[in-house]
Amino acid sequence: MTVKKQIKRIIFLGLIIVFGTFIVVFSVLGSEFLPVQLSISEPAKKESFVIKPETSEAEIISGLYDKGFIRSKETLNYILDFTHWHNKIKAGGFEISKSMWPWQIVEVLIYYPSQRWVFIREGLRKEEIAETLRVSLGWSKEEKEEFLKEAKEGYMWPDTYLFDLKESGGKMAKRMINNFNEKFSNLALASLAANIQNDTVVILASLIQKEAANEAEMPVISGIIWNRLLNDYYLQIDATLQYALGRSGNWWPKITKADYKINSDYNTYTHKGHPPGPICNPGLAAIKAVIYPQDTDYFFYLHDSSGQIHYAKTFQEHLKNIQKYY
Repeated sequence: MTVKKQIKRIIFLGLIIVFGTFIVVFSVLGSEFLPVQLSISEPAKKESFVIKPETSEAEIISGLYDKGFIRSKETLNYILDFTHWHNKIKAGGFEISKSMWPWQIVEVLIYYPSQRWVFIREGLRKEEIAETLRVSLGWSKEEKEEFLKEAKEGYMWPDTYLFDLKESGGKMAKRMINNFNEKFSNLALASLAANIQNDTVVILASLIQKEAANEAEMPVISGIIWNRLLNDYYLQIDATLQYALGRSGNWWPKITKADYKINSDYNTYTHKGHPPGPICNPGLAAIKAVIYPQDTDYFFYLHDSSGQIHYAKTFQEHLKNIQKYY
């Protein structure tokens, strides 16, 4: 037998196997296991399928069925049972088509996302945000550095983002800043009405974000900060020292007695007024607290070991709280 005949025979046998498999799938398992649009010449275009965080597996399967990507819900459940892939589909964005076989769709949803959700919480400095993105999106060192070049401390809006895995770090940073500008636009009018410069709002909000244990404390702490500023007191906020001293691996170090004397514009124990820039990226509640502080006679506060806050009107009262709760 010549080589050409051997090749033809192999191709012929291959076609028989493919056709036979098709017949078995169709006759034994049913048409539900076939692609929704079975076309070799013109396969369906890929479409975006987004799975939101906290979406259950049943909701994902229903979404695929409702949008016409699969012929039946039972089919996908059978595939997940057979492959032991139950509960392995994660939230994100995926590119799938109605020409894909159900098992191919499942494979894409588990192994080949095109987008990932990333939650950026309030109170992170830009370096911490960059590290969160690096871990979540599998960035290289260069991509992380590109993000940091465009990032602007205080103006990176904390939110849950759906990031394209092919999107550059620089574009992601600009997207977060644009999100800040959009969310802050209405608040900016309120800050002007309150005669507060927008940059001042962001700086003070970053202090409140780091000092408050919860949102309920924010308006009171804001009132205390304003009392100290308006009465020419030092702010004496440890978080500003932590920002000045923070380094990779320990961005918010524990403050020692010697740290209170460091030479830095962020040392609010030796420099009056607020620091020259934000110390973190605050959320909506902290920003609102700056614009709408609670009217209070308090000038001091501290948190005890359990996180409970204690206020004082005078320095003598504050000293008593220190002796009692520290």
